[in-house]
Amino acid sequence: MPLPASRLRHLCAWSLLALLFVLAWDASGLDVPLARLAGTPEGFAWRSQPMFVLALHEVPRAISSVLLLALLVGAAWPWGPLRRWPAADRWQLALSIALAMAAVTLLKRASATSCPWDLAEFGGAVLYVSHWAWGVRDGGGGHCFPAGHASAAFAFVAGWFAVRRAAPRWSTRWLAGALAAGLVLGLAQQLRGAHYMSHTLWTAWICWSVGLATEVLAQGLHARRSALARLNEA
Repeated sequence: MPLPASRLRHLCAWSLLALLFVLAWDASGLDVPLARLAGTPEGFAWRSQPMFVLALHEVPRAISSVLLLALLVGAAWPWGPLRRWPAADRWQLALSIALAMAAVTLLKRASATSCPWDLAEFGGAVLYVSHWAWGVRDGGGGHCFPAGHASAAFAFVAGWFAVRRAAPRWSTRWLAGALAAGLVLGLAQQLRGAHYMSHTLWTAWICWSVGLATEVLAQGLHARRSALARLNEA
């Protein structure tokens, strides 16, 4: 069943509070000091460590891609537990995750922010420029904001709304698992010097917001269909 309007308002309020927290982190200026815990003037020791890169970068990204593909296939040709899901919920699950990944990817492509490992302080050649300094380039390669790798897990947060409706017993575990996995991947990338903490936080918020926006759209379409059905019956 659709989320009650009061519940949806509560989720919007929590989303706003989360946004304020992320903005407060940005204002704190703690990104670079936190990066210094793993980085030195010689760089980041974990950047190219083979098992670290494989276990917390390559493999999770591949698993995420395969799982998303499986959900997209399952939306059209249901498999396993998806056979018990309404078609609308199957499509919302798959598309909301795909849209969350796409949103983060598009923002990264448009971003002029470089990665921590590009900073002169950590053996690179550029000076730190906030991702809020729109139009100001730091001289590096850019395309490092927000955290694309963490979205391999955080994007599944966007699917929570469909899971809550179609499989409520699993919804809490789904949300907690996606958040935990995203945080682990985000922290791993910070240890490698690939991202700042703010990049990870923004990715989580963006993915959640895409899921919330998709839910609002889905409920609007449901209300419209219901209204048309009532008109046809009249």
